[in-house]
Amino acid sequence: MLLIVSRFFVPKGYSGITIFPFIILRERQNQKGTLINHEKIHIRQQLETAVVLFFIWYTIEFLVRYLMAGNKRQAYRNISFEREAYANDTNPNYLKQRSTWAFLRYL
Repeated sequence: MLLIVSRFFVPKGYSGITIFPFIILRERQNQKGTLINHEKIHIRQQLETAVVLFFIWYTIEFLVRYLMAGNKRQAYRNISFEREAYANDTNPNYLKQRSTWAFLRYL
């Protein structure tokens, strides 16, 4: 994992983005705690899905969820990858306990 701080690479309205092997944060103050843990969960998800499949799956699931909800923010929050990350980003030991393909429980 390589940490980068740059407001130019992170979409407006978001604090961070993960594109294996990089975690990119909008602000330096976000380098600790739940945001980093959230993004580390995405790193693990991307490794499990061979990175490219992660982004294909993520995009398709976003589109399906958007068609269902009609709201971009709600669609984003309901993507299985995001649901797993948000549900567990406050647990610093989650990645040690996490089973492979755990995001499937959040479909």
